[in-house]
Amino acid sequence: MIRPQPQTSPVLHPVDSLSARLSDDLAAVNAIILDRMQSDIPLIPQLAGHLIAAGGKRIRPLLTLAAAALFGYDGGRQHRLAACVEFIHTATLLHDDVVDDSSQRRGKASANAIFGNEAAVLVGDFLFSRSFQLMVEDGSLDVLRVLSNASAVIAEGEVLQLSTANDIATTEDQYLRVISAKTAALFAAACEVGGLVADRGEKACAALRAYGMHLGVAFQISDDVLDYAAAEDRLGKSLGDDFREGKMTLPVIKALAQADESERTFWQRTLGALDQQDGDFETALDILRKHDALAASLQAARVEAEKGCLALETLPPHPVRDDLAALMSFAVERDY
Repeated sequence: MIRPQPQTSPVLHPVDSLSARLSDDLAAVNAIILDRMQSDIPLIPQLAGHLIAAGGKRIRPLLTLAAAALFGYDGGRQHRLAACVEFIHTATLLHDDVVDDSSQRRGKASANAIFGNEAAVLVGDFLFSRSFQLMVEDGSLDVLRVLSNASAVIAEGEVLQLSTANDIATTEDQYLRVISAKTAALFAAACEVGGLVADRGEKACAALRAYGMHLGVAFQISDDVLDYAAAEDRLGKSLGDDFREGKMTLPVIKALAQADESERTFWQRTLGALDQQDGDFETALDILRKHDALAASLQAARVEAEKGCLALETLPPHPVRDDLAALMSFAVERDY
C-alpha cells in the first residue's frame, strides 16, 4: 500500500518535483493562461495578472497534467483544461478575498485591496467565463459535466460557509461539507479530467477523483490547523485570520466538543459575536492545546491522506504516481 509518510525537516515540496517532470506541459499551460486572460479592457489583464503573478504552486493544473501523464497521454487537450482549472481557482480566490475582506494574498496585497471589491468580483466573473470557453473548445461533454459541476459545487460551498460562519453550533459534518465543496471539489475535478482526456475508463477516473477529493480535504484541514499553529513568516498571511473572521474550522469544532461553560462563553463572544479583545487569540490557542484539538485535526487529515493513497494504489506504477503520493504526505505534514 502507498502510505503518506511523515516528512522530516526540511521538507522539499513535491510540487517542485512534479513541476520539473512536467515542465514542458506546464509551460504550455502558462502560455494559455497568459493568452486567455488578455482583454481590450486594460483593467482585466492588469488585475488578473496581479493575482497570477503573486505566486502559488499551480497545484490544481498540475494535478490535471499529472493525471494525463500517468497514462502516457500527450495529445495537448490537458493543457487547455489545466488552464481552465486554474482560471476557476483564480476566480474563486478573487471572490473569496472580497467576501472575507482580505487585505493579503500569499503575503502580498490582495487584488481587492488594490483595485477595489467591484473590480475583483467582475474580473473573477470574467475568468469564470474564460474557463467555460476553454471547456467548450475541448468539445467533450464529459469534461464539461465534470468541470461545470465542480464550479456549481464550489459556489454552494461558499454559501454554506457563510451560513456556518460565527455559528458555534457548527458540526464536524457541516464543516466537512463546506471544505469538500469549497476546496476538494476542484482538486477532484482537476484529477478526473486528466483521466478523461487519456480515455482510461470509469474505474481509473473514479480513482483519480477519489484521490483528488481526499487530497483537497486533507489540504484544507491542514490549512485550518496552520492558521493557528504556523510560522507566520512562512504562511504567507497573518496568523489567526480564521479566528478574527469567526470561521468555524475543525480545530475550534473539536475544542468546542470538549468545552466547559467558560470556554463556550469565550468562543461565543469571540467567534459568535466577533467581540474580540487583545490576548483573545492567545487564549484560543491555549484552549486548542488543552483539548489537543490541533493534533486531533491533523490526525483527521492523515486519515484522509490514507484514503487518498489507497485510491492511488489502483493506478499504474509511474514516477508521477510517486510524486502524487508525496504530495498527499506534504499536504498534511507541511508547516506553511
